[in-house]
Formats: sequence, C-alpha cells, structure tokens
Amino acid sequence: MTTTQTKFDSLNPATDEVVGSHPIHTAEEVQAVVERARAAAAWWADLGFAGRAERLQRWKGVLTRRAAQLAGVVHAETGKPHADAMLEIILAIDHTDWASKHARKVLGPQRRWSGLLMANQASTVEYQPLGVVGVIGPWNYPVFTPMGSVAYALAAGNAVVFKPSEYTPGVGRWLADSFAEIVPEHPVFQVVTGYGETGAALCRSGVAKIAFTGSPGTGKKIMAACAETLTPVLIEAGGKDALIVDADADLDLAADGAVWGGFSNAGQTCTGIERVYVHEQVYDAFVAKVVEKAKTVRPGFDADANIGPITMPSQLDIIRRHIADAVSRGGRALVGGEVGDRYVQPTVLVDVPEDSSAVREETFGPTMTIAKVRDMDEAIAKANDTTYGLGGSVFSKKRGMELARRLRSGMVAVNSVISFAGVPSLPFGGSGDSGFGRIHGPEGLREFGKPKAITRQRFRAPLTLTTFARGPKVDAQVAKLITLLHGRRR
Repeated sequence: MTTTQTKFDSLNPATDEVVGSHPIHTAEEVQAVVERARAAAAWWADLGFAGRAERLQRWKGVLTRRAAQLAGVVHAETGKPHADAMLEIILAIDHTDWASKHARKVLGPQRRWSGLLMANQASTVEYQPLGVVGVIGPWNYPVFTPMGSVAYALAAGNAVVFKPSEYTPGVGRWLADSFAEIVPEHPVFQVVTGYGETGAALCRSGVAKIAFTGSPGTGKKIMAACAETLTPVLIEAGGKDALIVDADADLDLAADGAVWGGFSNAGQTCTGIERVYVHEQVYDAFVAKVVEKAKTVRPGFDADANIGPITMPSQLDIIRRHIADAVSRGGRALVGGEVGDRYVQPTVLVDVPEDSSAVREETFGPTMTIAKVRDMDEAIAKANDTTYGLGGSVFSKKRGMELARRLRSGMVAVNSVISFAGVPSLPFGGSGDSGFGRIHGPEGLREFGKPKAITRQRFRAPLTLTTFARGPKVDAQVAKLITLLHGRRR
C-alpha cells in the first residue's frame, strides 16, 4: 500500500485495542539500517563461533526468564491464548540453543578427501558468513517462525535486519531490544517496521540474502524485488497439509492429532492439518471421535479459550468462501461452519469434492475436510494432488515410515502432528507453492553461510598437471592411471 503516514498502530484482533505504535520505515531509512548492519556484521563475524555462542546463550537466558512477558506481547498482537504463545517461545528458545551450540561443527572447517590425482593437496571446506541477512516474518507465529532464520543467521556470523509483520511489530521490537541488551556494542540485530513497501525496500537494499515466510503470492513479489539485485532468497510460503489414517491406526491418537493439528492457533498454521484421508474400514469411527473432540474446542479471548480470533481480518472472507463453496457442492459441516466478525467455530467438513476450494486452496483457518478412501494408495494419491509440498502426518502402526516416505512433502510426522517443527536438528521447508530452501538443523545453518573451498599443497606431486611444463610422458602416465582407476568393465 502507498501511504504518507509515518507511523501505524498494531491492534489487538479480539478487541481492536491499540497495542502499540510503530514507525513506517522508508526505503531511505531501511537502507541506512542495512548500512549500519554491514559494519556490525564484520565485528560480529570476528567474534568467532565461541564468542557468538556465548552471546546467544546469554540471549537465550533472557528469552527464558522473560518468556511470560514476551508471551503477553504475542497474546495482545495475535489474540492467541497465552499458553500457545508460551509454546512457540519455548520452541524458539530450544532452537536458539541448538543453533549456537552446533554452528562450529556444521559451518567450521572440514577436511575433504582430495582423490588420487590431487593426493598432494589438503582439501577443506568451510562456511563463511554472508554479511547482512534480511528476514521478513509472519504474524501467525511471530516468535518461533522468524527465529528459525534470525537465530541461525546470527549463529552463522551474520548481522540481521528483521521486518516483522505489520500485525505483530511489537514482537519484533521486543526481540531486537532484548538482544541489544546482550550485544550493546554494535547493531547486530535490528528491526524495521511498516507495510509491504518496507519489506520491498529491504529486498532492494543490498542485503546478502532474504529469508521470507508468508503466502505464495507475496513470495513471488519478494522474488521479483530480489531479482533486481540478484539477492538470493529462502521462501516458506504455506501449505495444504494432509493427515492420513490407516486401518490399523490408533484412532484416539489420530483424532486428537487431527483436531489439534487442524484447530490450534485457530488453524493459522502453515503446517496445520487441512485435509484428512481415512481408510474406509475406520472412517466412521474416526469421524465420530473427531466430531466429539472438535465440539470441545472453544474460540475466545478469555483465559479459558482454546483458540483465539483470526488475526488478519481479510482471512475471514477466505475461510467463509471455502466453507460456503464446500457446502454448496454437497459437503456437510458436522461441526461448526459459522464464521463471525472475529472468530471462526472449529469446522469439520465431510463429503467435500476434491476440486473444491476447501481442498485445493490454503484456508488458514480452523477448518478441515475428512474424506474416505479405499486404501492407502488412494490416500497417498489424493494427499499428493496439491501444488503445495510442506508437511504432513501419517497414523499407522505398521506402515507409518513407508507411507511417510511416499508423501510429497518436505516433512512428515508419524503418529503425531507437526512434531518435526520442534526438533532443532531437522530441516524445515517444502517445495512447489510451499517455497524452497530450509531453516532449522544443519541445513538451516548452511543457508546463512557461503561455502569456501580451500586446497593447500602438502608436497610436490610426482605428476604435476597444472603446468605448461607438463610433457607427453606425463600425459601418457596420467592417461594410464585414469584407465586403471576408472576404465574397468563391471
């Protein structure tokens, strides 16, 4: 949006109360922030792995001791229950701890075999910091999701400029301010706030890389802006995750997983369960259990509510459209189906055509479709029939791992839901409309470093290839050696 405003308010989505006021950073201001970050990045990189780990461990301590305070900011800006806010903060703390402790092992110098032709060379590879990394974060998990980039980029030796969602700027500000208490010397971790124009300015500012989480549509705009300066991007752009229930599944466990995976955080989860495919032998029993559990999930803003409001008001129209389309085409809402001005009742839909918007498009609300399948081959085929490829779940006692490998997604949980997100050593990301690149784990650390290959001659080789003094005799010897090594018939 184009605006002449210099500030904007963040609002509580449950009450419209003003939570805070924040600046709308202009392109010039974003550029100045990035320039300050470049100098800070050099200082931060020079601290080395041990120095950075010590600071990140101290920051982790601050996050832990003040978690309740941060959860209050998350609760106020997103409307999610305080307990859910605490959960995402706890996971972010664990990831920060892992990244700081494993950065040296993953990114530090590693010896590589030089091969017989180059046996006189000592070969190593290491990952050097990129410099300044730009992170553009979402509103649905305003701590956990961006910290999967922020903490890993910092551990890798980069400075970070973070643009939080305009719906949760206070959370981003809180994170940067708490980090500055531990690292007061230089602006290693800074925040810029505003709308899409501020994010676009960050893309064009000359940062070394952009890590973005959001929708596929916005992801394409991010890529287009970054293309102007050949800035590489890492994108996580949502999903339409499926849960598969085999005939031998623990139905109580599967139903509980489906309800929590589909309705927690009011369904505003990129790896949330939006589609369920159940073996016909257990379909009726499973649906009955899901319906029973779903009826107990209550939206609200009070302390006893299970889920909060829809944080982004425009999402209500999408949820309303998906439910209406499903019902108009023969689908039935066994629970819910009501979309209010702020809240959506948890909704369980059955008999929904596979080509409906409720099945094809990301709903990002507390709804799920449940479909009956003849066997797991049909379940896999339907689960994979999507442009997304982020996560998924399988409930099966005997075939869980087999079915998990057949799902076309970056991550799968067997006999649980979304558990992969809580394991710091596992990469997080997808393919197709879900984006590309990975955060978390060794792969996430490497996303924020540039590989540097180095060879060091240990002794003079008997057969020197890289010289104009190489004669026919050497060429013949090399040809004979290559034939011995690689010319055998197998």
